[in-house]
Amino acid sequence: MIKLKLTILFIIFITVSGCSEFALIASGSSVAISHNSYVRAYNGLDVMTIMHSEKSIKRHIYDKGKEHVQTLTRVVNNSKIRH
Repeated sequence: MIKLKLTILFIIFITVSGCSEFALIASGSSVAISHNSYVRAYNGLDVMTIMHSEKSIKRHIYDKGKEHVQTLTRVVNNSKIRH
């Protein structure tokens, strides 16, 4: 059993070490290979954000936007009721 685990571990190390020039970015369920430094920086920040808050940057933006839309909808509805 331990020999199988070590074999799998070595195969993973050999496979991953050959990809030194590519940035393998895993965000959510997608895997992308990119050479663009802006994409690398965004994905790095996204990974750190997920580790810190368990939500991606896109999810944070979506949740905040949804809150703002709900607030604006309430304000508009309240102003219609008063007039």
